Amino acid sequence: MEGIAVTLPKNSAIEGARAAGRVLAGRSSALIRNEWYVAAFSDEIGRSLLRRTLLDTPLVLFRSLEGRPIALDNRCPHRSYPLSSGLLDGDSLVCGYHGLRFDLNGDCIELPAVPKCPRGVGVRSYPLIETGPVCWIWLGKPDLADPSNIPRLDWMASEDWTGGGGYYLLQGSYVSLHENLLDTSHLSFLHARTIGSPDYVKAPTRIEINGGRFALNRLVCPTRLPSAMGTLTGFHDRGDIARAVRNEFISPGLYEATTRLYDPHADETTRPEYTIRAAHMPSPETQTSTHYFIRVARNFAQSDGQSVAAMVSNLMTAFEEDVVALALQEQMQQQAGGDLFELSFPSDELTVVMRRYLKSRIDAERVDPGVNPAQV
Repeated sequence: MEGIAVTLPKNSAIEGARAAGRVLAGRSSALIRNEWYVAAFSDEIGRSLLRRTLLDTPLVLFRSLEGRPIALDNRCPHRSYPLSSGLLDGDSLVCGYHGLRFDLNGDCIELPAVPKCPRGVGVRSYPLIETGPVCWIWLGKPDLADPSNIPRLDWMASEDWTGGGGYYLLQGSYVSLHENLLDTSHLSFLHARTIGSPDYVKAPTRIEINGGRFALNRLVCPTRLPSAMGTLTGFHDRGDIARAVRNEFISPGLYEATTRLYDPHADETTRPEYTIRAAHMPSPETQTSTHYFIRVARNFAQSDGQSVAAMVSNLMTAFEEDVVALALQEQMQQQAGGDLFELSFPSDELTVVMRRYLKSRIDAERVDPGVNPAQV
C-alpha cells in the first residue's frame, strides 16, 4: 500500500467527530457547581441590591452594614417576587411585594400579614468571600465550601502591579471561553490588529498537564511586538524581541496568562523583563452565557497612569474581539442543532484534554452531587 493515499470517507469523519465530542464538555453540558466562581467585582457590591444569575441560580448581592458581602436567593418563597426589587433596611432585606423581612442568613424574621412569623421560612444563603478586587461564591454542596481552596491571585491586590479590569456578559459557553484562552494559535488571525502577530501561530509551544491544571507555554522569538506592547517597553522599532507567554487553566472559574517581554540578546541575569498578567474569570450564567470578569496588570512603568490606562484599554479591545467571536460561534452551534460536529487536530491536544477533564467533573457530580473536586 506504500505510496497510495487513503481518504477517510466524509461520513466516517463526521461520526468520528461526534463520538469524540460526546466525551468532552461543551455548550450543552451541565454546569459544575462544586467550585469557587467570581460573583462580582468588589466595587459592584454595595448597599444597593445587585441582581445576578450564576449557574442558572437567580441571586441578590449586597453588603451588610459592617461591609460584609452577602449572597441570597433572589426569589421570595411567598409569591416569587424578586428580592432585588425590594429594599435594604439596616441588615434586613425586605420583599417589595408583601413585606417579608429576611436577615443576613436568609431567614424570614417578619411576615407583616400574620401576627407571628412561621418558623422554617427563608431563602438560601451562599458563601461569598472577598479577596482583593473580586468576590468569590460557592453554589455547590455547602460542606465542601472551603475558603482555603479559593485561587490565590495576590498580584491583583499588590502595589507592585498596576492595571485595571473589565466585564462582559458573553453570549457563549464558559467552556468555549476556556478553550479560546488556552488555544492561543488564533492570535495571528482573530487578534491580527491588536495583540497578535503573523509569527505567533508558528512559534514553538510546550504543554503541561498536572491534574486539573493545564498550561501552554509559547516562545515567539525573534518577533516584532504589537504596537501597544512595543511602545510600552521601548521595543517598538525592533524585530528581534522575545515574547514568552504562559497560558494556564487553573480551575473552571479561573484562567491566568503571563506575558514576559525582553531582549534575548542581553545578559539574562541583568536584562530588564517586562511582565503583563491577566486573570480571566469566567462564571457561567447559564450553559450558553457567561459572566466574563477580567483583571490585567503590569509590573513596570507604574507611575504613568495614562500609559496604564492605555494598556488596559488595548487589552480589553482584544478581549472584546474574543467575546464577539465566541458569540458568533455560539450562534452557529445553535443553528447546527443535532447536526453539530467539530473536528479536532493535533494542535488541539491541550484543549481536548481540558474539556475531557471538565466532562469528568460534570459526570462525577451527576453521580454524586457532593463529590469533592480534589477527588476527581
